[in-house]
Parts: sequence; structure tokens; C-alpha cells
Amino acid sequence: MNWTDIGHIDDIPLRGARCVKTPGLTIAVFRTSENEVFAIENRCPHKAGPLSEGIVHGKSVTCPLHNWVISLESGRAQGADEGEVQTFEIRNDNGALSILLKAPMMVAAE
Repeated sequence: MNWTDIGHIDDIPLRGARCVKTPGLTIAVFRTSENEVFAIENRCPHKAGPLSEGIVHGKSVTCPLHNWVISLESGRAQGADEGEVQTFEIRNDNGALSILLKAPMMVAAE
């Protein structure tokens, strides 16, 4: 497993997201209004909506396509909806962000 630098917390707006692309997978990195940072797969479990374009509230994001609410902590759908997305461990070292990837991957931040 490798920690990969992905930028600075200030690159992500409060209650917003930025994407990190790896081969075959896009990861959405979210910043909450409390400056907490979470990383989850950028694909809603319902219809693969782009979660990075959703509305961040508390420690959840609402998918922009069909309003599914996904926990940023667990990746699980909330309420009556079922499904989950992959989560990734993220480290915030005085604002410098890095993500734990299972294998060495080329990473491009958007």
C-alpha cells in the first residue's frame, strides 16, 4: 500500500470536492464545512451518478442525479436506499493531503 500526495486542502472548496483519477477508477475527495476530508469512489451505487458534483452536508453527500444520500465516512447509502461505494483512507498533514492506495497507481488530480 502506498500513500500518494494529492494536493492541498485549500484546493478543495468548503462543502465541495475534487477528483483524483487512477487507472479504472475516479476518487472524489470531499471537504466538509468543518474542514474534515473524506475520499470515496466517485460513483453513486444507484445509477453511477458523479458524487463529486453532489451537495455536501454534514458528513454526507447527496447524488446530483436521484438524491441518494451517501455517507462520506462509510460509503453506505443512507435511509431506505441500499448500496455502498468504496472508501479510501486519507491523511491531512497540516493541509497537505495524501491518499492510501492499495497498489502503486498513477494519479492525476482535477
